[in-house]
Amino acid sequence: MILAVLYCLLWSFQTSTGHFPRACTSSKNLMEKECCPPWRGDGSPCGQLSGRGSCQNIVLSNAPLGPQFPFTGVDDREAWPSVFYNRTCQCFGNFMGFNCGNCKFGFWGPKCTEKRLSVRRNIFDLSIPEKNKFLAYLTLAKHTTSPDYVIPTGTYGQMNNGSTPMFNDINIYDLFVWMHYYVSRDTFLGGSEIWRDIDFAHEAPGFLTWHRLFLLLWEQEIQKLTGDENFTIPYWDWRDAENCDVCTDEYMGGRNPANPNLLSPASFFSSWQIICSQVEEYNSRQALCNGTPEGPLLRNPGNQDKARTPRLPSSADVEFCLSLIQYESGSMDKTANFSFRNTLEGYASPLTGIADASQSSLHNGLHIYMNGTMSQVQGSANDPIFLLHHAFVDSIFEQWLRKHRPLQEVYPEANAPIGHNRESYMVPFIPLYRNGDFFISSRDLGYEYSYLQDSDLYGLFSRLH
Repeated sequence: MILAVLYCLLWSFQTSTGHFPRACTSSKNLMEKECCPPWRGDGSPCGQLSGRGSCQNIVLSNAPLGPQFPFTGVDDREAWPSVFYNRTCQCFGNFMGFNCGNCKFGFWGPKCTEKRLSVRRNIFDLSIPEKNKFLAYLTLAKHTTSPDYVIPTGTYGQMNNGSTPMFNDINIYDLFVWMHYYVSRDTFLGGSEIWRDIDFAHEAPGFLTWHRLFLLLWEQEIQKLTGDENFTIPYWDWRDAENCDVCTDEYMGGRNPANPNLLSPASFFSSWQIICSQVEEYNSRQALCNGTPEGPLLRNPGNQDKARTPRLPSSADVEFCLSLIQYESGSMDKTANFSFRNTLEGYASPLTGIADASQSSLHNGLHIYMNGTMSQVQGSANDPIFLLHHAFVDSIFEQWLRKHRPLQEVYPEANAPIGHNRESYMVPFIPLYRNGDFFISSRDLGYEYSYLQDSDLYGLFSRLH
């Protein structure tokens, strides 16, 4: 009943962020390769009259890439976003957004001058009204069409190089599902040929920075959608868990008694439809996911391949991972040894730091453990547990940053897999963000984790005494 009331109350709010700004998807925009929409506040492109930003040429990094992707000019995501746009809004000061209409992360107010630190909390520390509000926000996002953003349903070539735009409306929750699909999808090489060894958000240095931005944008969208400026994504601390303790009808959905692969009908997530999960069909048709519903959310936690992922991650796994000094190493992909990123992502053993293709641990292990929609990379964000999981993964990244205090130069400048160099713009975000911009403390981005606040105070006390 509480959810129903909240749901009705929330319907009055409408807005969104994410990928292709609706204002930049006309044939004129695409042919001219310019995305500099007016800011609603003064009607000028990028809010230039108010000193918020200006329309400028994009400056791409020319640092060399790793050898994993042996092609050039076959994928719209190469040298992002230059296939679609070579002029976008460049915002000044604390302004941000595709039209410089938002504030940078951590800043608020009409002129983006107020600094604020938000706190992400353990989902089990939320009060019942707070938890119900979070679930209601998820439902609202799933049922609100984005007024600001659309998704492309064809490649630039399929759009006749922009002269025939192909875009669909999408709801705010699924917009982010689509972005996670798009950044990790395979490359279409023509005919029935595809290239699988490519991912602009996984298996390389940008894994942690990309997902950090993804969560910040998602959080910002919910704040705008609901008018709740205090909203933060809760996290699920899965260390040493014996089972999926968020998989109950009170939280993220229990198991369906009649079919272990489905959610309990008592959970409102049981009525959700997933998108972007039919990877082989898209590949065979050389077509993009167009946001069409593809069936119910699937989940069967604990019935995963035990040979690949025998258990949920432990506290010891996390502590070993945090002890690794190098952020990245070697080939900077899923074969990297003694790499903090590769070990946290789950391609290297949390006992030795050595890459092991036969095992999925830490971040990957949690996905595999869910044994359903979550266990397939491209469609995994369909399951709202994705948000709780990645918030906790991000908190481990934050612990590492605070422990080792790396300079930004520690993030690789060159020779990482395509899209993952420090100065590369992250796919598929407009406005533009570079990987290296998020290789900084969460506090500098305006947020904190509740369990790290206490540990920091303890550490300060220890140093003083």
